[in-house]
Amino acid sequence: MNKIGDVSASARSKQPLNMEILMSRASIAEYVLNANEGMSKKQAEATVKAVFDGLAEEVIKTGRVQLPGFGTFATQDKPARTGRNPRTGESVEIKAKRVVKFKAGKELSEKVDG
Repeated sequence: MNKIGDVSASARSKQPLNMEILMSRASIAEYVLNANEGMSKKQAEATVKAVFDGLAEEVIKTGRVQLPGFGTFATQDKPARTGRNPRTGESVEIKAKRVVKFKAGKELSEKVDG
């Protein structure tokens, strides 16, 4: 039997490309729990929360977090611009904002490519 979220190559090839699979913090905590014998579910959930909180804090503070072999999270400033309301065609001002981008690392890209 496969572990949670473990998808074989044959099963991956049968999934449509646009299929979204939601991984919640709880399902990630299950991975942590399965990999660490003797750890409680609460400890695994706290570990996952701490990792995500730390990543978010560093991205906000430094604008970039690199996880070797996995990928890089980086912020990008988007300037204000004029857009169009698709229903009415009316011009709409879109505010400037800061967004987070993710670029997959080489190892992850190679695993995904198969």
